Amino acid sequence: MELNVKRVPNEEPEVLEIRCHKVTDDIEEIISFVKSRQGQLSTMQEGQRVEILLVDIFYAESVDNRLFVYTAKDNYEVRLKLYELEDMLRGKTFIRVQKGMLLNLMKIKSIKPALSGRYTALLKNGEQIVISRKYVLDLKSALKGEETR
Repeated sequence: MELNVKRVPNEEPEVLEIRCHKVTDDIEEIISFVKSRQGQLSTMQEGQRVEILLVDIFYAESVDNRLFVYTAKDNYEVRLKLYELEDMLRGKTFIRVQKGMLLNLMKIKSIKPALSGRYTALLKNGEQIVISRKYVLDLKSALKGEETR
């Protein structure tokens, strides 16, 4: 595969074009990565407003009516409800895996079955996340590239 980068004047819009014979899994992964890189999320950390890239988020969790997002090393509070963040991230690489949690599929290192129909996801930062059995089918569909509910 050949890779070309062409600089354009500031007046012209930046465009990423993928020319391929067939849309393979690798191409789909590149597309997902680029789309996720286009978004940022406004968060709070220690009273300071911090903008983080969506691609840096491992998961989001609702705890005591507060929403937190977790990156490789830090966590941030978000002034949204979980369902609002889920709507905002729809079509990106995030999926609900528990009643109060969204998981970034791009941050999963491995997945294995656990007890009672649940699964455990090992993330690239070493954390383990339990996937509730209610959301296992959605996870499998998302991993196959199918539309989830």
